[in-house]
Amino acid sequence: MPRKNNRAAGTAGEDTAANYLCSQGYEIISRNFRTRRGEIDIIAHKENVLVFVEVKSLPSGNIETLAQKLNVQKQKRIVETAKCYLSNYRQYSNDYIRFDVIVIDMPEFGPVYHLENAFSEFL
Repeated sequence: MPRKNNRAAGTAGEDTAANYLCSQGYEIISRNFRTRRGEIDIIAHKENVLVFVEVKSLPSGNIETLAQKLNVQKQKRIVETAKCYLSNYRQYSNDYIRFDVIVIDMPEFGPVYHLENAFSEFL
């Protein structure tokens, strides 16, 4: 039963993040893009920038919790999944690629905290 609650909380967090990105002028291209390598929560586009967004809902977390949840292994999976996306959607091949993290409800940062360029493929 807790798994359903986690999934619902994750979906709610992703909805909040998507709404935030739209309010900032981003177009949501895809949500929950999955491959065998991993999943990307949100793929957004704005002014020739394609953004792969990891969303973390951390209502009782802190910056250390975020670092643990977004470790190097997780970052590599996101980068590999992004490469799969780009190989299938070549219309974005000339765009700048960015990896962002949006943190939802982390006490230190408020309801929505957007970390642009949170990491890169050069880990």
